[in-house]
Amino acid sequence: MTDLHLPLDRGAGRLAAQIAAGFRAAVRAGRLTAGTRLPSSRDLARDLDVSRGVVVAAYEQLTAEGFLVARRGDGTRIAPLARPDGRATGAPKQAPREVSPPSRETPAEPALPYDLWPGRPDLSAFPRERWIGAARAALRTLPHDALAYPDPGGVPELRAELAGYLGRVRAAHADADRVVIMNGVAHGLSALLQLLRADGHPALAVEDPTSVRQIPMMDASGLRIARVPVDRDGLDVAALARTGARAVLVTPAHQYPTGVVLSPARRGQLIAWARDVDGLILEDDYDAEFRYDREPVGCLQGVDPDRVVLFGSVSKSLAPALRLGWAVAPPSLAGRLREHRGATDLGAPVLEQYALAEYLRSGGYDRHLRTMRRRYRARRDALAEALDVHLPGATVRGVSAGIHLYVELPPGCDEDEVVTRAARQGVSVAGARPMWSLGRARHATPALVLGYAKLPEARLVKAARLLGQAVTNGSEG
Repeated sequence: MTDLHLPLDRGAGRLAAQIAAGFRAAVRAGRLTAGTRLPSSRDLARDLDVSRGVVVAAYEQLTAEGFLVARRGDGTRIAPLARPDGRATGAPKQAPREVSPPSRETPAEPALPYDLWPGRPDLSAFPRERWIGAARAALRTLPHDALAYPDPGGVPELRAELAGYLGRVRAAHADADRVVIMNGVAHGLSALLQLLRADGHPALAVEDPTSVRQIPMMDASGLRIARVPVDRDGLDVAALARTGARAVLVTPAHQYPTGVVLSPARRGQLIAWARDVDGLILEDDYDAEFRYDREPVGCLQGVDPDRVVLFGSVSKSLAPALRLGWAVAPPSLAGRLREHRGATDLGAPVLEQYALAEYLRSGGYDRHLRTMRRRYRARRDALAEALDVHLPGATVRGVSAGIHLYVELPPGCDEDEVVTRAARQGVSVAGARPMWSLGRARHATPALVLGYAKLPEARLVKAARLLGQAVTNGSEG
């Protein structure tokens, strides 16, 4: 049996996470190569002197992330995509196919008593006192020279803290030199798309459906936008291969808006595609901290850090107003992003960066996320249960993570009419149709995308009742 060298710190707890981290490190270092057969969960549990359930949880996590594959009769093995040499067999190259981008305007966002508009965190929960404390602590020791024009890539303290945090929480392969601080994910994407266009990339593939807020920014890049269907397993990689694009923007941890988690098989296919076409995966990790049914699925960047750029921000976890985000990129691309910032805007505000670095270092950020995870789970449960009562013919998807639900309406409902009737009842909701490409929107099941982060449970229950009345009135009419 393979000697796995998996040291455990039993006093630190979270043994399954430690085992998973040990396997990731072994794969990245080349100690475990593609096809290596691993011991059964029972055998490994006996060798490590832990319960079998601990090993099963670690194996399931790594399988979901694409590091392992399990087949009946063949046991559990290191996945082909995890080869340290970066080579993998991908889908055959196929002729490019033109896909027209949508020409939809961003829908209005009405201010109504019951705000279920997606993408909005609970801003009342912003940790004002703790943030002030972090800023004060950072300022006490901040040298005068730090108040000069900053490093365009971000202050070193924040980049180092983020690298550690992302490695620990998102299983990213990160160090400070790979991290570039941006003014949110949109800023990072915009900068990277300009670099891709300069490199001669003809197109950017994006998921279908996708966020309508990003479409104008992507159109402005000058790249052709190729929409790629999403199904119950996530992005259709075979369809991606037909677009001719060599860059793709994905939300694998919790697809926006459907809530689908990219399946282990598709994760492997996507990495293989990137290696086969010398492509780049842009991973938008927009709300991955909020996973409710299990440990968050590790990011794609941790599987192949030279083919994936990981984007994240504090917009959902703290507040969009901070305009603090990051890109974790291959070293050469990270250097170019720093140069781009130096040539265009001289970098991000310094004091906020030091405050976030202190908030991360002190453990305040982790404590805040634990609090918000409990709060959002309670609100998700309240809304999902209320929809089951007041909108029984609907199908609720995307419940495992994030701060929104994807609700397929009962048969016979007109999506636009439901949105209008809901607004008359005082409930603001987003219809899903504008998020689909024009061709697929005609065949998509009418649906709503409902955010639940802003409202307490009682108001969510009332909003669901009003929404049910809007649907019922529409069907009776």
